[in-house]
Amino acid sequence: MRPGQRIGVREPADAVRDVLVLVVTVALALTPLLPVYGTSAVLPALLGGVLLAATVTVVGALRRWSALVVVAVLVAVYAVAGGALAAPTTTVAGVVPTPATFAALARGAASTWKQVLTLQPPVGTGGTLLVAAFLLGLVGTATALTLTLRVRRPSVAALAALVPVLVLGGAVVLGTRQPPVPPVVAGTVLAAVGLAWAAWRTGSWRPRRVVATGVLAAVAVTGGLVGGPLVLADQPRVVVRDEIVPPFDPRDYPSPLASFRRLVKLDDTVLLTVDGLPQGARVRLATFDRYDGVVFNVAGDGTAQASGEFRRVGDVIDVPVRGDAARVDVTIGALQGVWLPTVGYARSVDLGRADADLRFNDATGAAVVTSGVREGMTYSLDVVVPPVPDDDAIGRAGAASVAQPERGGVPQAVTVAAADVARDAGTPVQVARTIATQLAEQGYFSHGLTDAGDYPSLSGHGAARLADLLAGEVMVGDGEQYAAAAALMIREMGLPARVVLGFVPGSGDDAEGDGETAVPTDADGAVEIRGRDVQAWVEVAFAGHGWVPFDVTPPRSRTPEQEQEETDTDPQPQVVQPPALPPDRVTPPDDDTEQPQTEDPPADDSGLALWLRIAAWTGIGLGGVLVLLSPILVVVALKARRRKRRRRADDPVRRVAGGWDELVDTARDMGGVPPATATRRETARLWGTTIAGGHPTVAARVEALARRADRAVFAAGSPDRAEVEAYWADVDATVGALRRTLPWRRRVRAHASPASLRRASAAARTPRQQVAPPSTASAATTRRTRRTRRARRGER
Repeated sequence: MRPGQRIGVREPADAVRDVLVLVVTVALALTPLLPVYGTSAVLPALLGGVLLAATVTVVGALRRWSALVVVAVLVAVYAVAGGALAAPTTTVAGVVPTPATFAALARGAASTWKQVLTLQPPVGTGGTLLVAAFLLGLVGTATALTLTLRVRRPSVAALAALVPVLVLGGAVVLGTRQPPVPPVVAGTVLAAVGLAWAAWRTGSWRPRRVVATGVLAAVAVTGGLVGGPLVLADQPRVVVRDEIVPPFDPRDYPSPLASFRRLVKLDDTVLLTVDGLPQGARVRLATFDRYDGVVFNVAGDGTAQASGEFRRVGDVIDVPVRGDAARVDVTIGALQGVWLPTVGYARSVDLGRADADLRFNDATGAAVVTSGVREGMTYSLDVVVPPVPDDDAIGRAGAASVAQPERGGVPQAVTVAAADVARDAGTPVQVARTIATQLAEQGYFSHGLTDAGDYPSLSGHGAARLADLLAGEVMVGDGEQYAAAAALMIREMGLPARVVLGFVPGSGDDAEGDGETAVPTDADGAVEIRGRDVQAWVEVAFAGHGWVPFDVTPPRSRTPEQEQEETDTDPQPQVVQPPALPPDRVTPPDDDTEQPQTEDPPADDSGLALWLRIAAWTGIGLGGVLVLLSPILVVVALKARRRKRRRRADDPVRRVAGGWDELVDTARDMGGVPPATATRRETARLWGTTIAGGHPTVAARVEALARRADRAVFAAGSPDRAEVEAYWADVDATVGALRRTLPWRRRVRAHASPASLRRASAAARTPRQQVAPPSTASAATTRRTRRTRRARRGER
């Protein structure tokens, strides 16, 4: 038995061993794709691709199919089975392919790779996302088995061991930072198994050489499992999906928290309508954890745990919490901006045509639409609303391990107030609760809207505004200031905290703060959320409980009186007072312009945008068509230039001869080839039975043109202008009649044919086809030419 023989000659056991080893190694190389799609979602596509490829290649080797036949069968398998395994949404009952299935598979073979790389895992099974996994399994397995089963030379057949390594590289490119099988383990196993199998396949394997085999295994394992980590040290893995498309950067947009008062001023305006909102659930608009002394904003640092990482997601989103599941339908009203209202933690978001513009942050549950939300926009959310644990349930749980950006520009009043308020608190939850209670019970509420008669209260949450809130004579503000101050105070005590801007349905109508206000609904029972329902609250992360919300804003009924008494009639116990503000403190502005205001996205004239897109794609399509047709256009242009040169020749005889040449070239393009020594009349009679066969009228016209051309060339004198123009008119008519004898497809082919452009040079043609000398020649030259013509006629 020779290892390099074909399957029909080799021992069946050897061929089976080849197939098993390569199938197992290819399957191992595909494991990085499991977390990309989700194991249950991608497993049928991976196994189906591997098994189908193995079946086709083994059967092809047994039946001696040619390589072309094997490739054709694989393409057919991809088209037929690909619908059920890689594009189930385009099939009937998830199995039977449709024309849409074939189109999706053809398109997905080129476009799916980028889609997988630009979506946040798990990407799900929507559209043609599974095509990448199916093709890797199908093509990788078929390539490996074809090499080992069909190649005669053992050294070449052993190259099949490299195919699983290449498949592993492709899977790693599409994979995530934490594949199920560590890359060092997968690479080591593939190297060890591949080297051993290649040695056996080439006939150089000697199992009796125990020492050499042991040394080889030791080197492979040591180099892979020990050498790899030593070389890489603690360097993080580079993942292509993190680099191929720059993630959405929320820092390019103003903080929505700065527009808190603008939303409040909308008061009775319906910002959005929510259908299916669970009882007690809140609507989240944005989450912030970065403070720079001016404004709270999202982090924007690209870390997976921070509020700034917004990525494209598939049709399924991995939810990090447990709770009540719900289906929520949202209709946008007067709300503007890029931030998309969400509820709880979304498991899927269906925006319809705007799905490509969705960016989601699974750490905060916040979402944005890069094209901006607009009035009338509808979308659906499958959400999980986690329960809110009480203080007793949290107990002595410590702070959760959460990466948050560094703070900057925190006023000293925040540090002093946090230490003073929470100095007696014991557990972390007591620290957070004490600060929240202090602000809610000791502060006063006011939006500062002069039109509504509110107590004066500046907007914004910069360092000067928060210092004035905590150390001023009267602690007054609304959710913007209290949430910002509470988050900074809680973080000063060592707990991770963040600010959430959103909506609490019905809270704007709860003037007494008792929480008993009925939630406004429309005729269908959906919840209408208005400008007065905007709220800001704080979330604190506790180990084992996740992010827990805390309300820190005083009730709306707690407002300061217009005139404050100079002294308190009921003196309070002495407490440590916060230090006085420096004399050069920044004086807040008198109007509502301290913080940057959010800019509404430019109005989208959908009709104009649609026509612009149509025009752009039309231009691209026409450009592509012109590129494809450029060879034909060049041929047509050269023929037009040649015809123009012939018709405008200086000598009338040459113009007539050029007309006949135009007819000859037309016949050449139609497939006629005149004999090299034939005269014009002989050529005309030949084409009368070939090119114009079955059309006697056309044949007669061709022969008549040949006689007229001979008369103009060989007769004395030169034709006048009218005779030349008449001849060319008959040439044009005869050319058209010749072309009409062909079917329309051959007629088009004749127009684009370059046959006449490749014809022999004028010097190689018979003298009978040459034109007479110019009419301006001398009399002697003319007489010699006439004698030569008469001699030729006599010979003929």
